[in-house]
Amino acid sequence: MSSVVFEHHFQGETGRDEFQREPVAAKVISLLVSDAQVSPMVIDGDWGTGKTEFCHKLINKFKAEHGSYRIVYVDAFKADHADNPLMTILAEVLKLLPEGDQRKGFIQKALPVIRYGLKTALKVGVGHVLRKNADDIADELEEALEETTEKVIDASVEALLKEHEKAEQSLAALQKSLAHIASESPIVMFIDELDRCRPDFSVEMLEVIKHTFDVEGVKFVLVTNTKQLTAAINHRYGSEVDSQRYLNKFLKFRFSLPDTLTQSKHDRTLAAVAHFQYLVSQSQILNSTNLASNENRVKKFVEVLIGINSLSLREVETFVRYLEIYQTLTANQGLASNLIFAFQLLRVFGVYLFCFKSKIADNITRKLVSADEILNVLAVTDLPKINLKEYKYPEDHEVVAIMLAKDCHLGNERFVNLNDEWNTIFIEMFERRYYGSSSPINIIVETIDVLSFKF
Repeated sequence: MSSVVFEHHFQGETGRDEFQREPVAAKVISLLVSDAQVSPMVIDGDWGTGKTEFCHKLINKFKAEHGSYRIVYVDAFKADHADNPLMTILAEVLKLLPEGDQRKGFIQKALPVIRYGLKTALKVGVGHVLRKNADDIADELEEALEETTEKVIDASVEALLKEHEKAEQSLAALQKSLAHIASESPIVMFIDELDRCRPDFSVEMLEVIKHTFDVEGVKFVLVTNTKQLTAAINHRYGSEVDSQRYLNKFLKFRFSLPDTLTQSKHDRTLAAVAHFQYLVSQSQILNSTNLASNENRVKKFVEVLIGINSLSLREVETFVRYLEIYQTLTANQGLASNLIFAFQLLRVFGVYLFCFKSKIADNITRKLVSADEILNVLAVTDLPKINLKEYKYPEDHEVVAIMLAKDCHLGNERFVNLNDEWNTIFIEMFERRYYGSSSPINIIVETIDVLSFKF
């Protein structure tokens, strides 16, 4: 496949693969078109890691390279309100079929399964019910009859048992019809946002996929956060259930998107850092800053901040947005490139605290912040060892941490009497003549006040 086609189909209008994920997409596609047992496959990851964007680019690449496959994308969160995973998936399959006998035949085979599910799935998913034995269903019917009126379920235990037998036959007929449809053109269904759905809906979707759609030629890719799915399983069946073991029954292959990028043979960088670099370079508001300069120490400070706090791609976008807001509210002067270095660092850190650490930001403004709170955010555990004569300087984030810890209102005892080397570093960071004009904590407070509209 040529790079031009790849740019159009995988990278979208921008022609970018800023997270170097095209090779990952190629591997995923190679698995889905192979005979390897990988369905259901899971693209796993926390919220904000770019799973949905990757999914759409993957689908575009898949369609471009394998036209014989029928690709379906389902936003499970949007379908959540329908409260019927079986109907959600069957409706998407139906969209693949043109008007005619095949479409009508599929509907006729699907209706008995749907009808049975609507009558009996009061407490569990459709697929799960279809696999229960007759005694279990009879027990559930008895309980259901105690809770519902005869208008909802007008059937006796004997009638339900007979219907259960018919349902098994109907399910087999539906699966045979699906297999026939897929034999002509394989189907790959991407189920996205499952981790944002109600727990019951998420679990029922898994069970329906396993029990109803385990059909040759039909494959599923779930784009989700498996941590949330395990929590949903425990919500559904209780904390005593081994949710991870239960989940493993439904999944064949799981992988996470890489969070690093290869810059060179021996150099890798975080995807979140690369995303920050790109967003800042494209920002008209931040072009008066030096946050996009590769050699700039403020930029490197931000990258360390992103790394030690494991910001997701979405959180990086939020951070850049707040930096733009701060820059706008300060008439493009708050982070200007000609600003004293210490002021730049402290203001960027103040924006970060306001954006992601609201409790600490509030404690700072109320003079209740402790030194340990600041140190934890910057991943500094104790006073770093320095020796200026031997050119052993601390990192900028360590200097900010100690500078603020010294200035904190609580727990600052071990930082009050720092040696002359530390004071030299502080003075240099404030370019000598500005040191002491404003305490570091007050610079943070002023930054937070701007974002809080306290002018």
